[in-house]
Order: sequence, then structure tokens, then C-alpha cells
Amino acid sequence: MTVIGEIYLYPVKGCGGIPLRTAQVAQTGLELDGIGDREWVVVDEHGEFLSQRELPQMALIETRFAAGSLRLKAPGMLALDVPFASEGDVVQVQVWNDRLSAVTQGEIADAWFTTFLGTPARLVRFDPESRRIANPAYTGDAEAPYKFADAFALLVTNRASLADLNARLQRQQHAPVDMRRFRPNLVLGELPEYEEDYVKSLRIGSVELRVVKPCARCTVPGVDPDSGVAATTVPDVLSTYRQTENGVLFGVNAIIVNGAGSDLHIGQAVDVELNL
Repeated sequence: MTVIGEIYLYPVKGCGGIPLRTAQVAQTGLELDGIGDREWVVVDEHGEFLSQRELPQMALIETRFAAGSLRLKAPGMLALDVPFASEGDVVQVQVWNDRLSAVTQGEIADAWFTTFLGTPARLVRFDPESRRIANPAYTGDAEAPYKFADAFALLVTNRASLADLNARLQRQQHAPVDMRRFRPNLVLGELPEYEEDYVKSLRIGSVELRVVKPCARCTVPGVDPDSGVAATTVPDVLSTYRQTENGVLFGVNAIIVNGAGSDLHIGQAVDVELNL
């Protein structure tokens, strides 16, 4: 048994997240008032998605929900409101190996991202007529839809595992880091360190989540979310004790099996089933 310690929604893939007290569960991941996780993505002039891997300053783009719009803020930029009701053209974009339909969000939004990122960029929204399904090699018989996340609907991490990483960082005279670097949706609050590696399922009220794959980390945890500067310190320290044949692991990917339409909230009890 554990509890939900933190909840995060990331409206725009690669940009700052929104810490929440409560979120709704949809088949495609978390939502707030009908707006989903990774609902938008920023792409280049060829339709390829952009991320903190190549543009770490994306971490400085703040996302919030205003009345009827997505509000974006970034250093040196005027705030941008992108109306939820806006309509645009349907275009094709590339997110990893998936070619997906997306809806353009207007020239003003494109110019805003192009100016801040210093490279041609376009903001697009997940096409509500589209359906993207996670790899059945990991999800088995469960059809697991999601939007612009990397591969699955949810990422789950554990506070105790971060505390262990920070202890290792401090022993090497490095500053501790917070969970924003790992971009989770759910953070478990009372689980032994790295026990998430062995979780089979999580039951939270009427919600059932199935853990399908450990999360192999790229360079993004090296990006400081307060400065937008990338360094190798965190990935390097993680690699000294979390390296496997599948990559450097931190956190686990999960899908929604039951409970779409239910609410989750901080402090809610979580029943943990382990792979024994």
C-alpha cells in the first residue's frame, strides 16, 4: 500500500508541466477538464517533433490553463493564449516511429515558438479523429491509446527512488534535483526505493493501472527545469547504478486498464501488486 504523492499534467510535449491536486483519468492518460496529457506537440518545418533532447530551453516554457485557453509563458516573451476552441488544418507529424494527424494552432502560436526556440517551429494539437495505440508487444491484450507521449499513457515514479538518487548526488558534491526532471504523471509517496521496478499493477479506487515497461531515460533528466541548461551530471550518476541492457532506468510506464472517467487526487491510497 502506498499513496499518490504528486500528480502532473504536461499539456505540451517537452514543455513545463502543471502540478495538480486532482486529475481525471481518460483512456489516453490524465486529463484536466477534458484537456489531455501531451495534447499538443511542437514540430519543426518537416513535421518532426521537437523536445528538450535537442532544445533544452523548452523546459522554460510554462503551461497553464486559463479560461478557455492554454496559456504559455517563457522568459522574454509575452504570454500566449491558445484557445481550446481554435480550429486549423489537419497535417501529418512524426513522433518517433508514428506518423500522426494533428491540427495546426495558428500563425501566432507558430511565430511565438519559432522566436523563443530560435528555430522554425509549429504548435499542433492531437487530432480528435485520430487514435494512437501503444505497442502490443508490451501491453498484451489491452488496447492502450495515448496522445503525443513517447510510448505509453502514463509515467509513474517513486519519491524514495529520487531520495536515493539525491543522496548519491550529494555524496559526489552535486546539488539535489527534484522530480520535474523525470516528467512523471504520478509520483508514489510511500514505496521503498526502486520497488516500482517490480510493480505489476496499481489499484486506486476504481482505477486499475498496469505497469508494462520500465522507463529507459534519455538526456532529458540532465536538463535543469529552472535554467533550461543541459548537463550530464544526473544521467552520469544514474548510469553508475541503474544501467541495464535496456538502458538507464528510472520510473515505469503504465497503461489504464479500468476506471476511465474517475478522479485521482493527492493522498489517495494505492494498492500495489508486485510481480513475485
